Amino acid sequence: MTILKNDRYLKALLREPVDMTPVWMMRQAGRYLPEYKATRAEAGDFMSLCRNADLACEVTLQPLRRYDLDAAILFSDILTIPDAMGLGLSFGPGEGPKFTHSVETKSAVENLPIPDPEQELQYVMNAVRTIRRELKGEVPLIGFSGSPWTLSTYMVEGGSSKAFTKIKKMMYREPQLLHQLLDKVADSVILYLNAQIKAGAQAVMIFDTWGGALAHREYLDFSLQYMHKIVDGLIRENDGRKVPVTLFTKGGGLWLEAMANTGCDAVGLDWTVNLAQAKQLIGHKVALQGNMDPSVLYASPEYIQQEVKSILADFGHGTGHVFNLGHGIHQDVPVENPRVFVDAIHNFSKPYHK
Repeated sequence: MTILKNDRYLKALLREPVDMTPVWMMRQAGRYLPEYKATRAEAGDFMSLCRNADLACEVTLQPLRRYDLDAAILFSDILTIPDAMGLGLSFGPGEGPKFTHSVETKSAVENLPIPDPEQELQYVMNAVRTIRRELKGEVPLIGFSGSPWTLSTYMVEGGSSKAFTKIKKMMYREPQLLHQLLDKVADSVILYLNAQIKAGAQAVMIFDTWGGALAHREYLDFSLQYMHKIVDGLIRENDGRKVPVTLFTKGGGLWLEAMANTGCDAVGLDWTVNLAQAKQLIGHKVALQGNMDPSVLYASPEYIQQEVKSILADFGHGTGHVFNLGHGIHQDVPVENPRVFVDAIHNFSKPYHK
């Protein structure tokens, strides 16, 4: 087993005792850091940054040099799988992701290949291996993927969407076609995450960014069912240690019990969920990750510290809390504020772990 100098993140996910509440931030390697912007400029564009293992490693480590974080997360993008399926991913300046080819017909779904992670996605595995080597056991490395539903929204819509018109038409008019697509994407995600684990990821997370856009039954049928399939297919122990899996649905507060029943180790919470209520509801089954509003990082240091205290008090004593933002960090937060956030969690959480 690789020796970890700081394993409180993994312990918290498994609801084991820790000395203080661990913390990391979604999108912690990113555009709010001036050094990230410089590295991205060096790479030329976003996907070139993702495909360069040394530069992807560099931006993964940048936030760890500034802040006392308890985990690193692989620098990549959720859309690597559809890109590897041949859909032609691009990011225009100041624009969201776009695909050259969208998936809207039966033949388009049937012709989608399932990518080999060590072939079409080898650059991701190279990044994982490089990051693990350079971390030198300081903190664990998180691997991740988008959920099948979230990935499929981009694939069917051809890019970002607010109304999800095309995929919802498919869902209600041709549900079996959408199930066929989701099943194929789920198989791809299983291979992809297992390859990340074999390459060195010590925990994995599934981001269901757009699950909250679904109606109740549709969420269970078209999103959660496929995340459950992924959980069932994942490697759960590697290098002599359990590999925890976290599910996160933005806007998923209504489905916490159903998420906890998938067999995952932790459920991510956005800022609309009350942490005390979530703990009462599912804290006996899974760890909880979250859930401060990312916009709090615009506030004064005193306000940030008070919000941290309030969230820690909501969870109270006991094991199984990973502190995080309720979604990704905003790109224009003052760079000194995450340090206030991280240090406050470590300092104020110690009494809850005695």
